[in-house]
Amino acid sequence: MVSGDALLDFIQRHPRLLVLTGAGISTDSGIPDYRDRNGDWKRKQPVQHADFMANHKTRQRYWGRSLIGWPVIQQARPNRSHHALATLEQEGLVELLVTQNVDGLHQRAGSRAVIDLHGQAGDVICMDCDYRCTRDEVHRRSGSLNPAFTQFTATSAPDGDADLEVDFSDFRVPHCPECGGILKPDVVFFGDNVPKTRVQDALDALQRADGLLVIGSSLMVYSGFRFCRRAREWNKPMAALTLGRTRADDLLDLKVDAPIAPTLSHLIEQLGFSASAAISQPLLSTGAPPQPYS
Repeated sequence: MVSGDALLDFIQRHPRLLVLTGAGISTDSGIPDYRDRNGDWKRKQPVQHADFMANHKTRQRYWGRSLIGWPVIQQARPNRSHHALATLEQEGLVELLVTQNVDGLHQRAGSRAVIDLHGQAGDVICMDCDYRCTRDEVHRRSGSLNPAFTQFTATSAPDGDADLEVDFSDFRVPHCPECGGILKPDVVFFGDNVPKTRVQDALDALQRADGLLVIGSSLMVYSGFRFCRRAREWNKPMAALTLGRTRADDLLDLKVDAPIAPTLSHLIEQLGFSASAAISQPLLSTGAPPQPYS
């Protein structure tokens, strides 16, 4: 197994990094991940965009399970890994942080140059008009409309889902208060496309960077794997810190298969930095996403 000392050497040799993070970085904050060490699904695949838009029953199930699962993200706090990356940015070692996560924890830890590749789960939009609101607001409305469902308990699942299997046929789905349209978290569901501007901004940053560092991602989803393919085309050095197999193992220059939080904490100590403290800021955005950089 490659040690964290090799990661220190990688960062010292490539001091302006594009960092790509996945679900593995937030598990220490109590948010479950999707895949096991082999990159296989731990649960059924998440909701598909087309299914959510076309089927009322799918929306009933989604919002019903969200009543149980959303508080896990709502109450999550940044862990040592998030703070370590914020410190690396403050010390000028991170060109841009691109996250596949939708929990907003990087911003809460103090990172500023961030692209939320898949959006943030705390934002909700109407698919039929320009109405926007917070996920907390929809969560409260769902609870008021469906008090019986608030009594259920279930194991939490990724991205505000829960492993709840009950009859959802009586669940009253909250609709847009302005036009009655479909409300959806402002995130990229499976089967949907990442906005082109986000991808291009991230690729532009990768071109400027000295290398690519992947943390906590199996890269099984193409939206993240594409950056490894492009980095190889551009001869950018690549390293990964993650537990288990990744889709890019044969492309990487360095693979550190080790627990993320202690490895990053040790790295910060080796660099002689003090990990940043969380700043006072809402956990999740409530409006337009912040500009990643000027």
